[in-house]
Amino acid sequence: MTHPTFGTADASYQAAGGIDGLRRLVDDFYRLMDENPEARSVRQMHPQSLEASRDKLACFLSGWLGGPRLFSERYGPIAIPAFHAQWPINERHSAIWLGCMQQAIALQEYSAEFAEYLLRQLRVPAERIVQASRARHPQA
Repeated sequence: MTHPTFGTADASYQAAGGIDGLRRLVDDFYRLMDENPEARSVRQMHPQSLEASRDKLACFLSGWLGGPRLFSERYGPIAIPAFHAQWPINERHSAIWLGCMQQAIALQEYSAEFAEYLLRQLRVPAERIVQASRARHPQA
């Protein structure tokens, strides 16, 4: 039996465990961010209560991975790099975010192939966010 290629239709969304799997990933991600003192600079860019941040990230990932477009249904359109440009985000912040996400991905019951694919794909918006922030905050 062959599996659909990640990035086509909803194959990535299904590999992530649907919205429940994405919520577990996001919960682990923010827990790791709270627990890691090195992530403090990135955590401080978020509100004290992470309830809305958790929902927004899980909803975004749902649509981004080919599942239901929950973010736009609940929150309207979003341009990820432009939204994040309000903060001075540099390569160090991006590396911290990706590091916490890599640890969270490792805690999931994802196949090694999907875990690698997901982290590789997440690097793309992370790089774009740094570029957008740099354009708005050249000193960052």
